[in-house]
Amino acid sequence: MSLNMKINQQNFSTIQQLSEQYLNPKTAKKESNREGTLSFEEILKSKQEGTEPKTAELKFSKHADSRLAERNISLSENQMQRLYDGTEKAKAKGIKESLVMVDDYAFIVNIKNNIVVTAMNREESNDTVITNIDGAVII
Repeated sequence: MSLNMKINQQNFSTIQQLSEQYLNPKTAKKESNREGTLSFEEILKSKQEGTEPKTAELKFSKHADSRLAERNISLSENQMQRLYDGTEKAKAKGIKESLVMVDDYAFIVNIKNNIVVTAMNREESNDTVITNIDGAVII
């Protein structure tokens, strides 16, 4: 819709009303928000309600990928979701490097970057000392 059509539809009685509507920077920002972008309030509300889509995915480092392959570890969809949930719980607690236990598997996760650094199964983790973590999640 052109500016002229918008102006004609608004039925302004004075030039001052017209200039306030289209030339005032505050009004211009409000107008641009109506045309497809979300306001801060809308984004905050969607996050509080939990309606925003999950955009962060859990990634695996090359080292973790090779450990999964050599240790024949394959995760079901349910286990992957639980690993992700454990990572989110660690993030909520302010943990930076976490051990996340899912069933018989142990994962070291860099929480800030959502990256699984390494993985091991229960047999390997029995006699292992795990260092450089500041929290653990058993899920």
